Amino acid sequence: MTRTAHEVADEPVDDDIARKPGGGCMTALLSLLTLGFLGWAALPIVELDVERYAVALTALTPYAVVAGAVLVLLGLMLRRWLNVLFALLATAALIYTVVPRVLPDQVAAEGEPLRVLSVNTYFGAADAAKIVEEVRGRRVDVLSLQELTPEMVAELDRAGLFAELPNRVVQPGPKADGTGIVSRYPLRELALVPPTTLAQPSALVDMPVGRDVEFVAVHPLYPMGADTATVWARDLVALPEPSLTGQPRVMAGDFNATLDHTRLKDLIGRGYLDAAAAVGAGLTPTWPADWTAPPVTIDHVLSSGGVRAEDYEVIDIPGSDHRAVFTTLRVAG
Repeated sequence: MTRTAHEVADEPVDDDIARKPGGGCMTALLSLLTLGFLGWAALPIVELDVERYAVALTALTPYAVVAGAVLVLLGLMLRRWLNVLFALLATAALIYTVVPRVLPDQVAAEGEPLRVLSVNTYFGAADAAKIVEEVRGRRVDVLSLQELTPEMVAELDRAGLFAELPNRVVQPGPKADGTGIVSRYPLRELALVPPTTLAQPSALVDMPVGRDVEFVAVHPLYPMGADTATVWARDLVALPEPSLTGQPRVMAGDFNATLDHTRLKDLIGRGYLDAAAAVGAGLTPTWPADWTAPPVTIDHVLSSGGVRAEDYEVIDIPGSDHRAVFTTLRVAG
């Protein structure tokens, strides 16, 4: 039956939320939230992680995917189509960036095995016996230690680490200053990294078979202090680019950066592979170990020169605020 124009005009306009009580406030709030979300989503793209709050928000980029999905849903419920469009486009861009980290590479890792463990000892408070237990049980070949104090070196020695891994290039120091490399195979100290705020030693690992591997123990300064973000960025930039000659290289440690931070992205873009992302575990969090804050992935093992990851795992170490990372790398001949 045909309705008159008067009858149609008298019907409620369900899709005009703004005319309902409180609808205008809800629309305004949704718009503000969407604008904030767009700024958050843009941080990894426009590379504005230059001060501590931007650094923190960039670290939380994977969580922005969830926030974007919620905003899209709210926009659909309120029928705010422009908000839906902007939130959907930004969320799609984030998904395009983040999802590959949970998709394993299809390239098989081939060559001689090199088992790498990285542990942040939290000012030397980590359980030395547990570290040695993991080294033995996993037959670790090279161990990267961050926040390595002289007291921690002594505890590791008493726990039997240096009987298991007799070769070392260590630069212990107070609090978070010290870093070290301990190896099953002979080491020759290198200077691949210029002096940085915290020690970042490097060495050539004399592999028993195949090509030798350059190894860097990584620990740039924590970026969340009142005036440390600039130093953090400088410490990351000091890390070496992949060798032009194709020399195998591994960098392992607490990068204090996620795969969304500009300097780490730039480094990987020059030819490094992230072990976790390569096997589909790129979103596995490593800090904080007790989840007192939204957990993020800031500990990494990077490789270049024909070195690829075969597996990857995170390990709880009592006394540390980080989860240790373990990977079996394959060094192509």
